[in-house]
Amino acid sequence: MQKQLLLIWALSLWTFTCLAQQVHPVASYRMVEGKSIVQSKNYYLLTLFQEVDEVKELLRKDTQLRKVLEGKQQHLSRSLIECGKEATCFSSGMKFTDSEIKQVSERLSRLYKKDNALGILVSQHLIPSRAYILFEDAVPQDMLVKAWEQDARGINHVIGVYAEGAKPYYPLIDSISYDVSSSTYPRFVYTVTEAVLQESRDANLFFTPSMNYALRFLEVNHRGEAADYEPMPSTVNKAAFDRIKDIDWNAYPYTLILVPGAGPDNPEEALSGIGMLRCRVAAQQYFKGLAPFLVVSGGRVHPHKTRYSEAYEMKMYLMETMGVPEHAIIMEPHARHTTTNMRNTARLIFRYGMPYDKPCITSTSKYQSDRITGSLSARCQKELLHVPFRNGKRLSNTEAEFYPVLDALHINPLEPLDP
Repeated sequence: MQKQLLLIWALSLWTFTCLAQQVHPVASYRMVEGKSIVQSKNYYLLTLFQEVDEVKELLRKDTQLRKVLEGKQQHLSRSLIECGKEATCFSSGMKFTDSEIKQVSERLSRLYKKDNALGILVSQHLIPSRAYILFEDAVPQDMLVKAWEQDARGINHVIGVYAEGAKPYYPLIDSISYDVSSSTYPRFVYTVTEAVLQESRDANLFFTPSMNYALRFLEVNHRGEAADYEPMPSTVNKAAFDRIKDIDWNAYPYTLILVPGAGPDNPEEALSGIGMLRCRVAAQQYFKGLAPFLVVSGGRVHPHKTRYSEAYEMKMYLMETMGVPEHAIIMEPHARHTTTNMRNTARLIFRYGMPYDKPCITSTSKYQSDRITGSLSARCQKELLHVPFRNGKRLSNTEAEFYPVLDALHINPLEPLDP
């Protein structure tokens, strides 16, 4: 009997420890800030390589990795002389080839040791950040390699779309801002290449020139949406964020009410009629006391390159028209699709330290609500390679329960405007 009690106690302790490891490090871990928010959100491993001094020194001194660096620097210099009027001649060499990706993967694998700088980076940053959580089933050494390969392919994707004009997954809202077939475009690419060469001359990490190239093309396409309103806990979400620690969660059946945005067709229209109606319906649920917070979710999406943020405009409508206090509204101003409305809200729950085991509510139009409880899971699996939420009960035509899933924290650099 005593052995059975000890076994039960051990299993209970193990379960509690696992749950604590699964959730609490997410809220307590502080993401390392890189040279830009857009960079850190898209390429977190590479940001860690730059910002963690011991890792930076280890990689800087490696002769094989330096050859990759020198190859990219040489291409930048040669392309200014050799490429002429062929725009892709400049950009194609800044992508990582499959051979280069494999070469770096093998080198990182050899350099990794459990107790050296790379091993400590994995245990103290990569794993607790959950930014590459879909790779956590791999041994730490392989997780490091998979994270590198994801970041490298993310850089290639940005160069392909925003330097070369390849079609993104959603071309109507995410495509390049320039006519790549125009006679003047090669001169533009030349100028960007020259600027990247200047900022990469003193680079000492193998990935820096290519990453700079991708980031500059995001910048010149005016595609910095990933940084909108950041850092939100100290800016647009400060009133709500500061209140989270004081909430009596037992007083509410739900953690939050999610209101997905709906962009207008008219570029001069700040908030669509559907967006207003969704806010109005959700505010009614808030005033019933169902949850302490409304999350308004949506970025600068429709129409193409609009200056209006769905989340910001919904927040203003809720405050000015519906009388919802600012401390009850959390902005999520980055989502570009229903998939990421759900994913990004789940991220906020984990990052802001809100209860993850209570249900939340989506409050929206019937048409969208039907999709959320129906086909959205399959769409998430296809586009995000995971499902960031779990459906609960259907409450009405416009409301349905959902639970956040930790996989939501995984970075997706193939959507660089909202990775």
